[in-house]
Amino acid sequence: MAGMDEFVDRLNPDMCLVTAAARGERAGCLVGFASQCSLRPVRFVVWLSELNHTFRVARTAEVLAVHLLTREQHGLAELFGGHTGDEEDKFRDVRLREAYGGALVLEDAAAWFVGRILTRCGGGDHIGFVLDPVEWGARTSCGGPLLRLSDTVDIAPGHPVD
Repeated sequence: MAGMDEFVDRLNPDMCLVTAAARGERAGCLVGFASQCSLRPVRFVVWLSELNHTFRVARTAEVLAVHLLTREQHGLAELFGGHTGDEEDKFRDVRLREAYGGALVLEDAAAWFVGRILTRCGGGDHIGFVLDPVEWGARTSCGGPLLRLSDTVDIAPGHPVD
């Protein structure tokens, strides 16, 4: 796959922070694989690692919340990307509120939406959750460039990648 590395290494996607709540559990993680996947109707897909605590909560959830962070919110990205919900409550000191369907919205996010899970599909070591946006918002006071993959290379994953 060395040839494919030459392509993938050039990518620098926006990072998303995904939260899930189901059966009395809550979870969240930093996600680098996410994209709009349909124009009409608007659909969005987020890919969660099967090794991740958030995946285990999301597989029984009805909705997920997807958040955009700015570069200035690196600390929030490090909390949700560099720690695991298996070992700690990442939400303990985070401002959040409950939204549509019990979704957890981080109040400090630059922008967010809640999506109803339409389907789940396999894709290697990640599962794609195709979302139908049902609620959204943004903070006008939270400007600046969005957090991108290159801004997070210093964050060691809370879970191993293999």
